[in-house]
Amino acid sequence: MNSKDEIDKVYAHLSPRADKLYQFVMAYSDYINEAKDYGTGLLISMVEVHILTIIEDNPGITISNLAKKWKRTKSAISQNVKKLAAKGLVYRVRDEEDAKIVHLYPTGEGVQLSTAHKLFDNMDILQTQNDLLRSCTTEEIDAFYKVLEAYYQLF
Repeated sequence: MNSKDEIDKVYAHLSPRADKLYQFVMAYSDYINEAKDYGTGLLISMVEVHILTIIEDNPGITISNLAKKWKRTKSAISQNVKKLAAKGLVYRVRDEEDAKIVHLYPTGEGVQLSTAHKLFDNMDILQTQNDLLRSCTTEEIDAFYKVLEAYYQLF
């Protein structure tokens, strides 16, 4: 399979599915980075609100632990945490034994937003499942998530 014609023929056969995946990934990237109101009046991105929710569910978590959980650099997570702190949603406490370690906690407003986010996600997930069931069976949806997990493991 070295000639241009052979390469083009195989590419034309394989690329439509890959293109659907690329289009989905780009659209989802836009979706998660767009600021939304999760019910409290504050506009915040999905990435930020999910980090906030992890902090709320794991009070005292560190940036290093968040970075491992999200498979992101500590620097990237630090930037998100700075935004959350600037919005008054989280606060930092230095570790008493090792000042290099910073523990993260939600503020009262952060807890309220995290709870509103969980409610929003519960309703959104249920609505998405209902929407998908109009054109897919439960088995097809389960297969999609199985393939998605397998795809994720490839990374």
